Amino acid sequence: MATVQLNNIGKVYPNGFKAIHDVNVEIDDGEFIVLVGPSGCGKSTLMRMVAGLEQVTSGTISIDGQEVNKLEPADRNIAMVFQNYALYPHMSVYQNMAYGLKIRGIPKAEINERVNKAADILELTADQLVRKPRQLSGGQRQRVAMGRAIVREPSVFLFDEPLSNLDAKLRVQMRIEIKLLQQQLGTTSIYVTHDQTEAMTLGHRLVVLNFGRIEQLGTPIELYEKPASLFVAGFIGSPAMNFTDAKVSADGDSVDLIGGVSFKLPEGIYRSFANKEVVLGMRPEDLEIASSDDDRRDMVTRLVEQLGADTLVHGSFGEAKADMTIRLSGIQNFNPGEVLPVRISPNKIHLFDPQTEKRLD
Repeated sequence: MATVQLNNIGKVYPNGFKAIHDVNVEIDDGEFIVLVGPSGCGKSTLMRMVAGLEQVTSGTISIDGQEVNKLEPADRNIAMVFQNYALYPHMSVYQNMAYGLKIRGIPKAEINERVNKAADILELTADQLVRKPRQLSGGQRQRVAMGRAIVREPSVFLFDEPLSNLDAKLRVQMRIEIKLLQQQLGTTSIYVTHDQTEAMTLGHRLVVLNFGRIEQLGTPIELYEKPASLFVAGFIGSPAMNFTDAKVSADGDSVDLIGGVSFKLPEGIYRSFANKEVVLGMRPEDLEIASSDDDRRDMVTRLVEQLGADTLVHGSFGEAKADMTIRLSGIQNFNPGEVLPVRISPNKIHLFDPQTEKRLD
């Protein structure tokens, strides 16, 4: 196990494109860090620099206190699990897992011990160990790829979107297995994904990247409850947060939408932003059906999606015409055009600056 430090990391390609902008991250020993963001945000590039597969333009990468910028990938004591498994098709599962140890000159008895130990951890049977990769399912092949990484007993695991080739059900299963595996081994891990659900469920902390810059770094709950920017607020959470243009009232105790609809704000917190134009954010699961006329706002239903465990109701607040989605528990039956009494706790409201897109509080 090891600590990993990324200090002022930058990456500029020969054509002048700057893919990574002064990234700073300190990863603790045994921590599971997830790099998350949309396609093209730089997360895979950042991981490849840690692995030594991409050269660092500026800054330093250290593993357990040793700078590794100029070390070859094989000398960094890391193991990487790829999106496409990268298994040798002509070798058996056992041979695939053992190959990296064999070329390093590890004794045969030790190789056998490590491979069988990894197979036990990953529940790969003796019958599966003698098969070729083509004879395995996608999930089993991904287990083999993880087993090949485990037998190396590295200081750091790197996972580059390892579940993206699997179907939805198998992704959930493998996500659980990866989390349990990391808990069992306690190995420092860096995981890349564009799937915010994977990120939220796997990571001790998340690094949200956008155009090569860190938008926010924190625990999943910190990012969910207090997103630092419009980008993070819209990226973390499913369904995505509702946004609409609004204005803070003259006394700072409410926020007003176009059309006269207003929502109470926590008392005293936003008075310094009185009369300021803002972007109002409300999570679908924080909006609820009002049990009384107190704080009731009328939402006109446009569309209802039944998901079984949840119901998504799409609509707008009267003349404000602000499109909103509400997430309600269980099966709820509403008709298009029906008026619903909706409320939200003032403490669940998020305000953002429309120019800087940063959080206001």
